[in-house]
Amino acid sequence: MAIVEDTPGVTRDRLYANGEWLGRQFLLIDTGGLTDARDTIQTQIRTQVAMALEEADAIIMVVDGRESLTSSDHQVATLLRKTNKPVVVAINKIDNFSEYTDPEVYQLGLDEPVSVSAEHGKNIGDLLDLVLSKIPEGINDIDLESVRVTFVGRPNVGKSSLVNALLGQSRVIVSAEPGTTRDAIDTPLIVGDKHYLLVDTAGIRRKSKVEESVEYYSVLRALKAVERSDVVILVLDATALATSGGVADQELKIAGIIRDAGKACFILVNKWDAVEKDVDSTAAVTEKIRSDIDFLNYAPIIFVSAKSGQRLSKILPTVDQVMESYTFRIATNRLNAIISEAIALHSPPSRKGRLFKIYFSNQVGVKPPKFLFTVNDAEGMHFSYRRYLENKIREYFAFSGTPIQFDIAVKHKKQE
Repeated sequence: MAIVEDTPGVTRDRLYANGEWLGRQFLLIDTGGLTDARDTIQTQIRTQVAMALEEADAIIMVVDGRESLTSSDHQVATLLRKTNKPVVVAINKIDNFSEYTDPEVYQLGLDEPVSVSAEHGKNIGDLLDLVLSKIPEGINDIDLESVRVTFVGRPNVGKSSLVNALLGQSRVIVSAEPGTTRDAIDTPLIVGDKHYLLVDTAGIRRKSKVEESVEYYSVLRALKAVERSDVVILVLDATALATSGGVADQELKIAGIIRDAGKACFILVNKWDAVEKDVDSTAAVTEKIRSDIDFLNYAPIIFVSAKSGQRLSKILPTVDQVMESYTFRIATNRLNAIISEAIALHSPPSRKGRLFKIYFSNQVGVKPPKFLFTVNDAEGMHFSYRRYLENKIREYFAFSGTPIQFDIAVKHKKQE
């Protein structure tokens, strides 16, 4: 769903959302509002609208039922008639349909309009009935099995440029002005037999920097996008790393959000082409990132440039790699053999004079991989021993790009 505010110009990019009505699934595209302005943002919005019209099977033109038609409304209608696609006019903000009589809308030269109230949900069913009646069933089926890949980071690190570079088109608005992306923008991508959903998000700033309510909701939507993701890509700015000497505090907080959400992830260092470097630069920056974000030590790091295309070909294979780890299962007998070997090499510590025992282990989940240990003492597994067992498991199965989680079940003395 898109951000809704009583402020013109909030929606800028094409926003995609899955919908269903009476058993029919569809993909809804929301676009930015068209005006007579000729500034850079409005020019890019026009480009986004043109791309959305090209993709669409049917079009809904929304006009304000409380206001007279504007010159922009007539320009939009002219544009839509040229598409030769079915167009339904939705007259919005109408609360009393019986009292609304305004023939002006027929001047647009489009089909019979439908009066609705989006705010109160009135007549939306009739609107959907009419729109879907104009679209043949069975076309443009929505792929619900796509790997959802979300790009996150501070403002202006190049998230939108990376998405556009992967898609090979100007899918999202790119500007040097921080904060251009305001919504989490979903874009399907099919490469061979693999389906992805790329999600560009608003740059996440410190709370003290979030002043406008629009930006507040943009940040909130970016955080929710992480929760819905399969793979999260943390984008860092190579030029900022070079000048600041390390990862910024806000980027550490974003990395913490990824870890706490339990998502597969990796790190992209963008704008690598803009940094002066020598043969040791990549290793030095990698070491610094590992030191600063030590809790994501399982996340691969790739140095790329959206502008030059450097190493962009590594992004989707890395998505596949971390997704494989995110959904990987270890056979129970194999897992118990690894844990038995770990115990033999390094016995668990005792607690209050009682020897801690691990009787059995098995994997109980994926996304991320989760392991259940049946033990004699719920508090006996010290965090250092837990880390030791995780490292031992990763020696055999790298689980690249994914956290792994441990749960404890207690086997009581009578059961022993």
